[in-house]
Amino acid sequence: MIDRQLLNYLEGFLTTHRREKFLQVLAGRTKHFTVATEDVYQLHNTSAVIRSCDVFGIQNVHIVEERNSKRIDREIAMGAQKWVDLKRHHRVKDAIKHIKQEGYQIIATTPHTNDCDLHDFDITKKSCFFFGRETEGLSEDVLETADGFLKIPMVGFTESLNISVSAAIILQHVTTKLKQSSISWQLTEEEKLEKRLDWVKKTLKSYDEVVARYYQNI
Repeated sequence: MIDRQLLNYLEGFLTTHRREKFLQVLAGRTKHFTVATEDVYQLHNTSAVIRSCDVFGIQNVHIVEERNSKRIDREIAMGAQKWVDLKRHHRVKDAIKHIKQEGYQIIATTPHTNDCDLHDFDITKKSCFFFGRETEGLSEDVLETADGFLKIPMVGFTESLNISVSAAIILQHVTTKLKQSSISWQLTEEEKLEKRLDWVKKTLKSYDEVVARYYQNI
């Protein structure tokens, strides 16, 4: 449980604009959808996906680094890594198991015999959208365990999009439909409090000292 008095005290060190921004952003956050990237080689692609998740209100992002392990490109992510929750996995099988245990269906974003066009996608189920490597795509581990396959309709000569572009298109579409639905997609009140505290911690440079003074005073 979050200590609300402590949270209120800490938020007193923020500007009114920052406090209001936290509340505004949290009102649009969701865990109904999540995203996973599998061994994406180009660092800027992973960073751009994280940025899109923040922009479209996706709170959790899974990064599978079975082959490639790199730091997030802070310049491209534009600080988005501070506001979304990154969950790193060293094996894709472990990632899939973890994500399924959280109640998500695995959606492979790739053309497939049984694929679904983006505009026909059923948003009612909690879903994790898996994006694969730039050249090879998703691994057989993902394709064999996927609950569904999703593609973006394309009418040009080019048969594929950059991973970060694909993620942005898919997330914009599904989150727009989600917010127009009657589905309970928002964070719980407790989850919002947890994120407010987490974001305050990431905002205040002297966080530990401020907390120490708070407990001394009470």
